Amino acid sequence: MLQAFEGIYRNGVIELLEFPENISESRVLITFLNAPSIPRSPAFIQFGMFAGTGQSAEADFEIAEFQGDTDDGLDWS
Repeated sequence: MLQAFEGIYRNGVIELLEFPENISESRVLITFLNAPSIPRSPAFIQFGMFAGTGQSAEADFEIAEFQGDTDDGLDWS
């Protein structure tokens, strides 16, 4: 006869929340219910992560424009 008991799986150990009666040894089948999703490691930049109410303007791009590195010894003119 099949019996079902609720438990929790944590760190490789199954903890039963209720215990079977008249069973000292038995084969078991384990079914995982509502397994939590594995958190994804965050990406460096995701589309829309800096989205706000304002749109980018030409001045925003001018601020971000590369102006050269004075210590590299190259002529950026």
